[in-house]
Amino acid sequence: MHDLVLRGARLAPGAGTVDVAVDAGRIAAVGRVPDTGREEIALDGRRLIPGLWDRHVHFDQWARTRARLDLSAVASVEAACAAVAAEDPAGLLVGFGFRWATWAEVPTAAPLDSARSAPTVLLSGDLHTAWVNTAAAESLGTLPGLLREDDAFAVQVRLDTGPVPDALIRDAVDAAAARGVVGISELELADNVEAWSGRVARGIDGLRVQAGFYPDLLDARVAAGARSGLAAEGARGLVTHGPLKVITDGSLNTRTAHCIDPYPDGGVGMQNVAPPLLEELLSRATAAGIRVAIHAIGDRANAIALDAFAATGARGSIEHAQLLSDGDVARFARLGVIASVQPEHALDDRDAVDSLWAGRAGRTFPLRALLDAGAALALGSDAPVSPLDPWLGISAAVHRTRGDREPWRPEHAITVDEALSASTRGTIAPGQPADLVALDADPHAAGAARLREMPVALTLLGGRPTRLAL
Repeated sequence: MHDLVLRGARLAPGAGTVDVAVDAGRIAAVGRVPDTGREEIALDGRRLIPGLWDRHVHFDQWARTRARLDLSAVASVEAACAAVAAEDPAGLLVGFGFRWATWAEVPTAAPLDSARSAPTVLLSGDLHTAWVNTAAAESLGTLPGLLREDDAFAVQVRLDTGPVPDALIRDAVDAAAARGVVGISELELADNVEAWSGRVARGIDGLRVQAGFYPDLLDARVAAGARSGLAAEGARGLVTHGPLKVITDGSLNTRTAHCIDPYPDGGVGMQNVAPPLLEELLSRATAAGIRVAIHAIGDRANAIALDAFAATGARGSIEHAQLLSDGDVARFARLGVIASVQPEHALDDRDAVDSLWAGRAGRTFPLRALLDAGAALALGSDAPVSPLDPWLGISAAVHRTRGDREPWRPEHAITVDEALSASTRGTIAPGQPADLVALDADPHAAGAARLREMPVALTLLGGRPTRLAL
């Protein structure tokens, strides 16, 4: 269904209703549309917004994680081991979501061996740590215990051998569409152009995909002339070449985010890519018309990344931008660097920030300051680090809380309109792609809990329903 009319759409709170006509996947008219024989969908005054984008996703890992043991609620080594012991004692067990930064006891192999003798790997919620028992270490050819950064990433690569089954991918795509998502920035450690072009060819076509890549593919991308924004061949315009992704530091919960000031137990984290190499990568990408997406969490890593943007004239984003020096906030706007932030992480990390970055918490997730400085903001999930559900991030950005806790650092809250703008692309106007979402509630009238659960009645991708619950 590419030619249709949406009847009775409300484009703003308190506004009257209009009709939206769609021809060949694009918006043809907004206003009063006469009966032209197109198929019609009655919205009956529902709020209509542009389709939602998640600007930072690891989709393969998200699809796999949805079927893994959920450890997001455990708060100690003992609790994690109890959850493991309750599972089937045979075969490989993979868990996901634990956050150990504030635990009284550091995870080691011994308690995990006692809980389960069969191979067991637990991946942290930020994916920068892997907790491996002895049996899993032997089968995967790694060390047992708590592994961080590259060692943890190597474990994930060994776990995720072979392509993700299409059934898992299709299910995750449908779940995203059910939350109003029309597009993702895919930052999986893979050849994402090849993977998603193949999926589209096999009928998994419910999302637009901006396919990022890592430095190991830079030479091939440059040689192929694959500048950012170029449509991938054979993918019906749904897959485009995305940015070069570079991971320059670690994470807060692993105590490897590169900071100016030390952590309570010493150390300032890790700089994974030295500044000269970072500038070289950005220069090569920029010369080839390729944008960049630079992972930087600590304030020192963000400063180094901004320096590299300034030195090379590169265009793109800093992914996470979690802890910023006051002077660096304005540099995002001055250099035209997008702050690609995952607001749900602020709620996941609030206790770790107050513990590990005491005295610096006022400089974390500074969304309000970034917008006030004139910076462009893009919101995402970093799924599977947080669920691929933009409404969670929108609520976190606006209300800075979930559950019954007091808002955390509410001075950095932004408005509903600002959060929606940072979660969408385009406008509802003639000529724009008909990537649209109809809602069963008004985001402007929703509190924190209701905004997190925002009911989606309809999602259109190029005028084609990928969610229809009217």
